[in-house]
Amino acid sequence: MQTRRTVLLTLLAAAPAIALAAPSQAAAAKDLSDPHMKDIALQIVSSAENSDLAWRDYFKYIEDIGDERGYTAGIVGFCSGTGDMLELVELYTRRKPGNVLAKYLPALRNVNGSDSHKGLDPGFKGDWAKAAKDPDFQKAQEDERDRVYFNPALQQAKADGLRALGQFVYYDAIVMHGPGTDRESFGGIRKAALKKAKPPSQGGDEVKYLNAFLDARKVIMKEEDAHEDTSRVDTAQRVWLKAGNLDLNTPLKWKVYGDSYTIKS
Repeated sequence: MQTRRTVLLTLLAAAPAIALAAPSQAAAAKDLSDPHMKDIALQIVSSAENSDLAWRDYFKYIEDIGDERGYTAGIVGFCSGTGDMLELVELYTRRKPGNVLAKYLPALRNVNGSDSHKGLDPGFKGDWAKAAKDPDFQKAQEDERDRVYFNPALQQAKADGLRALGQFVYYDAIVMHGPGTDRESFGGIRKAALKKAKPPSQGGDEVKYLNAFLDARKVIMKEEDAHEDTSRVDTAQRVWLKAGNLDLNTPLKWKVYGDSYTIKS
């Protein structure tokens, strides 16, 4: 016959085995708030934006890609015509007055909302490259990327009950289309998707909802000459979605604009 003490000792002996099971289950479903998963997301976006995975090489990047947004620059494509480049240089200047880009603030304010280079040429591109060597400017770029794009995308995705793949889908969309609420922006795309399907937070099916979101995004992409190639959706995000890789587990293989990429771990 087992005494009360024997039963208690048996339960205590079993407790560690039970406690050890939970962490391994949690580790199998990390989301983009995990630093390594975040870096994976940044690499995937870089494959579409820069044609390689080395996103840290693009602090110095700057060109006009002909999308009517003026200069596109930096690690997330800050644009002189959409206000995020202005906010970045303002942040940099608050942190480091007298930096090489500070003198362009009046011009950046004037060209905001247009594709004009007035007041920026001919020196802005060269000075951007000089600033990009400064760790303080690199930190400012990362902080603004997170404030304007990454953190809002992650917050909304979690509120919608989306796992890592859905969080990435939101982030990639907000990088390309901006965080606004008009039809062509992230908010408008999400609104269009919600008319077709419910997210998990509303009792909907995650795969069905993400397909609706990607469908809505492709409509907007095809309306813009600079973004009409939808391979970053078709041969990357949709591939993982069809495979059921909602946790964005590695290894990952995909194509963008015909080029193949792999992240092993």
